[in-house]
Amino acid sequence: MIIFDTLDILGTAAFAISGALSAMNRKFDLFGIFIIAFVTSIGGGTIRDILIGNTPVSWMQNTTNMYLIGGITILAIVFRNKIDYLKKSLFLFDTIGLGIFTIIGVEAGIKTNLAPIISVALGATTGCFGGVVRDILCNEIPVIFRKEIYATASITGGICYMILYHLHLDQDIIYISTATLIIIIRLLVVKYKVSLPLFTTKNQDTAK
Repeated sequence: MIIFDTLDILGTAAFAISGALSAMNRKFDLFGIFIIAFVTSIGGGTIRDILIGNTPVSWMQNTTNMYLIGGITILAIVFRNKIDYLKKSLFLFDTIGLGIFTIIGVEAGIKTNLAPIISVALGATTGCFGGVVRDILCNEIPVIFRKEIYATASITGGICYMILYHLHLDQDIIYISTATLIIIIRLLVVKYKVSLPLFTTKNQDTAK
């Protein structure tokens, strides 16, 4: 499907920019920037493919994504000074990538005839784990393990996808609705500082 291929390209590009910006914010060298952009783009999809037994994984079978990630990373480096407010740009591209890759993961689960709940989990894995690898390599606590609503937005989008899919709506409407919902959730929770509750043990409270 044309729209599915387009979403794949947009998601890969968005995560590549997110990874490149993250690496440049931490003053990585050229090699480091390319590595972070690459793992951010393909990390979640690689884990997804391994889980469903799709090997060699997709980026090894289709080199187009390799060239795409390389080209997008070069553009991000060249125009780095024209991208204002890097933190906001990083958030925007990361959110777009999350929405699109969640769809791709859920779709992969459906095509593999997995149960709906597993397909939703696969969508969250595809959407979130590229960012997890990126944050770990950048020596940060992954965003999905902090109070910020990230994986929850992906899971909500995945559930939305499954509901619309079982209502037999047009596939394009399902794609657009799911991605839009995830992006809106991320924008709203950040704007209004909505977060999940934190829990600590008695010993941690005493130490404070």
